[in-house]
Amino acid sequence: MTPKNFSFVFEQAIPAVSPKITILARHNELDTARLGITVPKKKVKNASDRNQIKRIIRESFRLQRHQLPNVDIIVIAKQGIGQMDNQALAAQLEKLWRKITHRCDQPAK
Repeated sequence: MTPKNFSFVFEQAIPAVSPKITILARHNELDTARLGITVPKKKVKNASDRNQIKRIIRESFRLQRHQLPNVDIIVIAKQGIGQMDNQALAAQLEKLWRKITHRCDQPAK
């Protein structure tokens, strides 16, 4: 996703939040879901740790993609995500994918 796509999502985001991860989504005009990831240096100092987190997020997204509605999704890492083990991170993401799918399927208020 490009910075323009990120701005599009931030304008009218549908959130799914946990203590270590925030997911923002917004319906798109495409036939598929798209993913953007931000893991700030301030939250995770080591580059290899940031890359590992991004790999886990991408893999989790790939496995859930067929169940997600047509949305642009931004995953934002928060303080403490670097201390989560891989399985806990994957489990947390799975919960958030379900939450965002549920919220995006509901009609707008």
